[in-house]
Amino acid sequence: MAERAFDIEKKSFEIIDSEIGDHDYNRLEWDIVRRVIHATADFDFVTTAKIIFRNDALVSGFNAMKSKCTIVTDVDMVLAALNKKSLSALGLSAVCHISNKTLVEMSRRLNKTRSEMAMRQAANEMNEGIVLIGNAPTALFETIKMINEGATKPALVIGIPVGFVSAPESKEELSKTKIPFITNRGRKGGSAAASSIMNALMLLLQKLGKNDNIDYENPYKL
Repeated sequence: MAERAFDIEKKSFEIIDSEIGDHDYNRLEWDIVRRVIHATADFDFVTTAKIIFRNDALVSGFNAMKSKCTIVTDVDMVLAALNKKSLSALGLSAVCHISNKTLVEMSRRLNKTRSEMAMRQAANEMNEGIVLIGNAPTALFETIKMINEGATKPALVIGIPVGFVSAPESKEELSKTKIPFITNRGRKGGSAAASSIMNALMLLLQKLGKNDNIDYENPYKL
């Protein structure tokens, strides 16, 4: 069964490579983007919804994971979609506070969204960690606000919120920061896209970790 699943995935990647053809991603970036396309069956992630890597995003993400960082997600769906075997193998923890009952009450009282309150709650956990946002633009806006305030400093922000209201704008704001980030253009995004990026990063680190000669500060030499 596992062998058949591998064959299906391999064939899917071959189809994606064939249909996309030439692109401007490097080897490691393409491995991630291809997995997003595989998870969503959406080729727009290399065109109108193009995935963007900035400020040494991969290097920073790899180093954070090597330090056993915490991954903070905006919604439970993103958290649930993370590869548990990879998390365990790398010694990583992942959290989401959006369902915290105390925060639900606080959000009502302060007229804030639960997503905003959940990110505030995770300020210490996201410091030197990875922020993974696949649903709520308000979560991304709040994360950016916290970074600008000096309240937290994530090693990497993966901001792929989806929606017609504020999603593109939140990504534009992220693009103005100097923090290492991965995002995409436009309205598209979502839990599947965000979690597939994180899962791909973890798989890549596991592959890189098998080679003791890898320079993690410059993994693009692979």
